[in-house]
Amino acid sequence: MNETLVTLVGNAATAVEFRETASGGMARFRFAVTPRRWDRAKEVWADGHTSFYTVWAWRTLAANLTGSVAVGEPLVVHGRLKVREEELEGQRRTFVDIEAVAVGHDLTRGTAAFRRVVRGEPGLTSRYGPAPVAAGPDPWAVREAPERRDEEAVAEGAPAVVAEPPEDPALPERPAPRRRTGRQKGGAAPRKPDSDLVTA
Repeated sequence: MNETLVTLVGNAATAVEFRETASGGMARFRFAVTPRRWDRAKEVWADGHTSFYTVWAWRTLAANLTGSVAVGEPLVVHGRLKVREEELEGQRRTFVDIEAVAVGHDLTRGTAAFRRVVRGEPGLTSRYGPAPVAAGPDPWAVREAPERRDEEAVAEGAPAVVAEPPEDPALPERPAPRRRTGRQKGGAAPRKPDSDLVTA
């Protein structure tokens, strides 16, 4: 399948909205990308036209976004570009979506600290409480995320997902080796003949 993979650098324009679906968690937020151009006439850098995208994420990525992204933070988004058209109030409108594969902070603008979380418990890293959940009819609603087999992902060039092995429990300390005595170094002591044994 031919897909258009893009990498965008910009800022989160809205808070992350999270909801549970039949296929797992789903999250979305609006993403603003503003290019910077050199104005030769004024000899200064100026902002270009801002483009807005709707970023979608599913399952683990969706859950981790809720505790990691806030409005205005600089991000790098990598994913599949999707363009859809819908008719709203008698007008044909075009929406540009990004099905995110990976999302991270733009470290050219600041610093970040990675925190590994237990699968299914992204709230352990939440900085701002639970993420807002959209209520009522969803004007941005799209179909459920399709199931993707690992074989298809590898065929498209994506690295195969390998489950991490559980951490091994702490091994008990090995007993200290016993020091060999002089008799042990030279071999076993010769056995005394029976005639030398004292009997009662």
